[in-house]
Amino acid sequence: MTKLFVYFKDYTKESILGPLFKLLEATLELFVPLVIAAIIDTGIKNGDKSFIFRMCLVLIVFGVVGLVFSITAQYYAATAAVGFTKKLKQKLFSHIQSFSFTELDTIGTSTLITRMTSDMNQLQTGVNLSLRLLLRSPFVVFGAMIMAFTINVKAALVFLAAIPILSVVVFGIMIWCIPLYRKVQEKLDKVLGITRENLTGVRVIRAFSIEENEIKDFKEKNEELTKMQKHVGRISSLMNPVTYVIINLAVIALVYTGAIKVEAGIITQGAVVALYNYMSQILVELIKLANLIINITKSVACGNRIQAVLEVEPGIKESGKTPEMINTDIIVEFKDVYLRYKNAGDDSLSDISFKVKRGETIGIIGGTGSGKSSLVNLIPGFYDATHGAVLIDGINVKEYPVEQLRKKIAVVPQKAVVFKGTVRDNIRWGNNNASDEEIYEALAIAQAKEMIESKGGLDFEIEQGGRNLSGGQKQRLTIARALIKKPEILILDDSASALDYATDAALRKSIREMQHKPTVFVVSQRTSSIQYADNIIVMDDGKIAGTGKHEVLMQSCQVYRETYDSQFKKEGA
Repeated sequence: MTKLFVYFKDYTKESILGPLFKLLEATLELFVPLVIAAIIDTGIKNGDKSFIFRMCLVLIVFGVVGLVFSITAQYYAATAAVGFTKKLKQKLFSHIQSFSFTELDTIGTSTLITRMTSDMNQLQTGVNLSLRLLLRSPFVVFGAMIMAFTINVKAALVFLAAIPILSVVVFGIMIWCIPLYRKVQEKLDKVLGITRENLTGVRVIRAFSIEENEIKDFKEKNEELTKMQKHVGRISSLMNPVTYVIINLAVIALVYTGAIKVEAGIITQGAVVALYNYMSQILVELIKLANLIINITKSVACGNRIQAVLEVEPGIKESGKTPEMINTDIIVEFKDVYLRYKNAGDDSLSDISFKVKRGETIGIIGGTGSGKSSLVNLIPGFYDATHGAVLIDGINVKEYPVEQLRKKIAVVPQKAVVFKGTVRDNIRWGNNNASDEEIYEALAIAQAKEMIESKGGLDFEIEQGGRNLSGGQKQRLTIARALIKKPEILILDDSASALDYATDAALRKSIREMQHKPTVFVVSQRTSSIQYADNIIVMDDGKIAGTGKHEVLMQSCQVYRETYDSQFKKEGA
C-alpha cells in the first residue's frame, strides 16, 4: 500500500490544505463551549441582553467560518482523493495492457475488473475520509480534554478517567469487528461471483433447466452472508449503548462534581455546561474515529490488492531495441518449440518445428485440446515459448518491440468480440484511418457487405457484446476488422466455425484472391476449411502428427484421415 503514495506527488498541496482547514474548523468548534459558558455566566446571570446578542453573533460567525473551512477542506480532500485514484487507475489499466495472456489467465478477468472498480472506489473513499478526519478526531479529543483542564483541573479529572475507558470500549469493539468485516467481504465476493456466473451463463442454465439448483445455491450463499452481517451488526451495535452508558456516567460524575464546586463558588454554572459539551464532543469524535479506522482498514486491504497487481511483472518484456530486418523468404519459423502454461503439470506443445514461406496458406487441424490455438498464439507473442524459438522474418519474437510485432500480424480469435458502437467504429480498430471504401472492401472479402447494407450501412449501431448480431455475423465482422489492417500475417483461429460451408468457402476464395497477399494461418476442425491450403499441420495431443498437402496426409497421416472420414465418408461406404 505504501508504494501507492507516489501517485500523491501532484496533489501534495491539496493533501496538506485539506487536513489543515479541517483542523481550523475543529479549533472553532472547541471554542463554542466557552462562548456558551460566557452567555450563561455573564449574559443570563446579569440579564445583559446586548452581551447575549453579541455572543450569539460570535456563534453565528463561528458557524459560517467553520462551514467555509469545512467546505474548503472537503474540496481539497476530494480533489486529492479523486486525482490520486485517477492516476492510479490509469497506471493500473496501462499495466494490465502490458500483461501477456499468461498473467491474464493466472489473475483472472473478474479479479482485474474488481481491482479497477470496487477496490478503487473503496480506496478513494478511504483517502478522502483520511484527509478530512484522521487528524481532526484525535485533535478534538485531546483539544477538548486540554480545554477542560483550562476550566477546572479537578473537574477535568473525570475526563482522564472516562477517555481511556471509552477508548478501550470503542477500539476493542473495532478490533473485534475488523476481521469479521473481512469475512463479510469474502462472503460478499462469493455472492457476487455466483451472481456474475448466473448472469453470464443464463442461457446455459435455462437450457439445462437447473434454475432451481442455482437459486438454491444463491440462497445458501446469501444466507451465509446475512448471518455473518447480522453477527457483525450485533457486535458493532454494542458500541452506541455501551459508550452512552459510560459517557452518561461520566456526565453524572461531572455534573455532581460541578454542582458541589458551583455550590462552593469554585466554578460557575457556565463552566459545568462547557465541560458537559466537551464530554459530548469527545464521545462523538471517538465513535467517528472508530468508524474511520474500520473504513481505512478496508481501504488499505483494497490498496494492497491493487499494489499486488501492479507488482506482477509482465511475462513478455520489451527488448528496447528495434531488430535489424533480415531479407528471407521464410516469414514464420518454429524451432523445437515447447510450451507449458503457468502452474500446468505438463507441456501443451512439444517439439514443434516447421517453416512457412511468405504468402503461403497454412492449415492447422486437430481435435479439441490438441494445441492448435496454443500454437498460433505463440506467433504474436501472446504467450512465450517455454523452450525453443519462434521466428518472424528470421528474428525471435522476443526481440521485437511488442507494437512492431503486432503491426505485422492480425488475429481473429475463436470467440468473436465486437464492441458497442457503429460498424464503422468496430472495423476501424484494425485501421483507424480507413476510408469507407476500404471498409466496404474488407466487408466484401469477409462476406459481410450485404449483411451490413441490409442493416443500414456502416452507421448501424452494434449493442454491447454484439447482442443484436448472430454468431456468424460477429465472426464476419471480426474477420473484416483484421483484413482492414492489411497484415503480413493473418491468423484465423477457428473464426469461421459459425459460418455455413458455402459462406466459409466463399470467404477462403476471397482471401486467396486479395491483392495484398498475406501469409494465412487457418485453424479449424473442418477439413473442408483447410483442404486446399499450401501446407497442413495436423496436431494431436500437443505434437505434430503430420504435415503436408491434403493428398499426402490422406495417405500418410492416420489422424488426418480419420478426421476427414468422420466428416465426409458416408456410413457403409
